Amino acid sequence: MIPIQLTYRERLQPWCVVRHLPNLQRLTVARFSRRNDAEAYLIALRRLMPSVNHIIIFSSVPIASDKRDRVPATCN
Repeated sequence: MIPIQLTYRERLQPWCVVRHLPNLQRLTVARFSRRNDAEAYLIALRRLMPSVNHIIIFSSVPIASDKRDRVPATCN
């Protein structure tokens, strides 16, 4: 993995809600500064999209797909 510099905002929001995609890819759906905010968002996502697999991760190092596949987080 190529090291990518974390932006200031990404360092402030290390908790990520990630969607698993085919071929071992992933998409960062939203970033949060607190885990309980990420858990509440994950609960809402599971209610809206029960067939899609989402997880919460702590990202102290940026995920390679973060820069290309960014979906703006509007809930934070």
